[in-house]
Amino acid sequence: MHAWAVDHPGPVDDGPLQRVRRTVPEPGAGEVLVKVEACGICRTDLHLTEGDLPPKRPGVVPGHQAVGQVVDRGTAAARFAIGDRVGIAWLRGTCGVCEFCRQGSENLCPRSTYTGWDADGGFAEYAVVPEDYAYVMPADRPAAELAPWLCAGIIGYRSLLRAKLPPGGRLGIYGFGSSAHLTAQLALAQGAELFVVTRGERNQALARELGAAFVGDRPPVPLDSAIVFAPAGEVVPSALEALKPGGTVAVAGIYLSDVPVLNYERHLFHERDLRSVTSNTRRDGEELFGLVARLPVAAHTTVVPFGAVDRALSDVAHDRASGSLVAVLGS
Repeated sequence: MHAWAVDHPGPVDDGPLQRVRRTVPEPGAGEVLVKVEACGICRTDLHLTEGDLPPKRPGVVPGHQAVGQVVDRGTAAARFAIGDRVGIAWLRGTCGVCEFCRQGSENLCPRSTYTGWDADGGFAEYAVVPEDYAYVMPADRPAAELAPWLCAGIIGYRSLLRAKLPPGGRLGIYGFGSSAHLTAQLALAQGAELFVVTRGERNQALARELGAAFVGDRPPVPLDSAIVFAPAGEVVPSALEALKPGGTVAVAGIYLSDVPVLNYERHLFHERDLRSVTSNTRRDGEELFGLVARLPVAAHTTVVPFGAVDRALSDVAHDRASGSLVAVLGS
């Protein structure tokens, strides 16, 4: 099969992601083999390719927003039938016995593993996933429309929960890429007023198209909650400063540059909260797909051929695309 693998991490324009030929993997016990139809291209894939997230093993295949059909099952795998459509997400495995797993916080499991980081992911014609960590995907929607929800959507949903937005509240979003534009739709569908701070005319135009009340450099009114999607620590103080007393900022990214020194009175006093977001639980994903099925939300996608994954990652790095980029197999 064809796949994209990280050779030597480095600047994406220097070619760290290489197209390779690999043997089709065999599913192990409790795993299914998936023929990939489409795979979303995530900023986390960029961080992995460039080395901000050091690969857990050499030659790893990134990609953790994959949609495809089950074509083989390992021993004891019985959850899915051959031909079922499933989604492969970032969270790949947890221990199930630690204090975090037992209390419903499996995203904090110290032995958790991740698709496209610990094990090969969806930038390939075939991928293997433990069946307990795969999601049921509807058969009547294009794979390219579903793929971004498997990471950008799930992480955005968890970030929205962590931001503690009150009903009808004012939500600030800092950065407006794949995850942000999906989260914005979830918030708007639930009655939020949206304030977007982002660079780039395409992202600003998309924010306005989706219904943002404000798009600019600094929200004109105090916010109830904010989510920082931009991987830039220097954004955090301004997001905190924009909050009402008692407001919350959630930082959504797996990678963030250093946060500058905070001034207690300006940034944290009056019970402003700063919270991080770490991966997601499977429950987050199940709840999200229930919302996606009944709310008027949709991923705004740019489809690229599988052979252009490296160029698409470069577009992510240089903010040349808006919405979600998705690679479609067979193209």
